[in-house]
Amino acid sequence: MHTLKSILANSTKWLWLVLTPLGVWGAFAFAAVDAALIPMPLDAVIAAYVYKDPHRFLIYVTLASAGSAIGSLLIYAIGYAGGEVFLRKRLSPERFEKIHASFDRHEFWTVMFPAMLPPPTPFKAIVLAAAAFEMRLSRFLLAIFAGRFLRFLLLAILTIKFGPQFVQLAGAIFSRHLTLILVMVSSLALIAWLLSRRQKQADASS
Repeated sequence: MHTLKSILANSTKWLWLVLTPLGVWGAFAFAAVDAALIPMPLDAVIAAYVYKDPHRFLIYVTLASAGSAIGSLLIYAIGYAGGEVFLRKRLSPERFEKIHASFDRHEFWTVMFPAMLPPPTPFKAIVLAAAAFEMRLSRFLLAIFAGRFLRFLLLAILTIKFGPQFVQLAGAIFSRHLTLILVMVSSLALIAWLLSRRQKQADASS
């Protein structure tokens, strides 16, 4: 246990040695690497930025959201080149068609809502699917930015109020109750979509 804590402490020191010279742009760079390559402790890093410099929390939130959107372009490019073949190999035909239909009906929300959720949400799989189903690039980037912005904004507010230790507690709760949280978020997304559709129908008939 002592060795593990020592490794984590050294990793944290090394991480901040890399990020500190970048200033506020470190949030952008870290989020981009997290989205494009391997999962990183993104929430913890953004929370640390906000805790150290709370007056500029909106800058960190905005840059991290933009970094996530830009970094996701690498996975998008991979998915666009061969994502459909990849998904067909790993999903049953019924599951594949169900996901495809979901994107056809409301692709923006299908990307935005998972972007709001922290790990272990399989977000890179969503990005891959968005590319495979040829989601328009501008809507793809906007959906990720919007979802990440809401996620990081809530994270920043809670960090300022409760401190960075909130991230560890929230992460443990989310991991333990992932299925329930996903069901709740999906239900809220469905309600929002139905209300939006009803409003459009009312406007069209008036």
